[in-house]
Amino acid sequence: MDNVFVEHLWKSVKYEEVYLKAYDSLGEARVELKAYFDFYNYRRKPQALDGSTPDEACFGTSQSWVAA
Repeated sequence: MDNVFVEHLWKSVKYEEVYLKAYDSLGEARVELKAYFDFYNYRRKPQALDGSTPDEACFGTSQSWVAA
């Protein structure tokens, strides 16, 4: 069952981020992908989670934080 969630995540990453951008370097890809994962986990509210973010669905409340 875990594989279903991982496959959905990677499909989202590919179609919503990677295929839309042409990264000029590995460093740029890392920065952009980190930003996408922050969006995916803390702001994106998929219909399957009844309007909750993945973070809210997993932990019950928003665990949003900014890495130093």
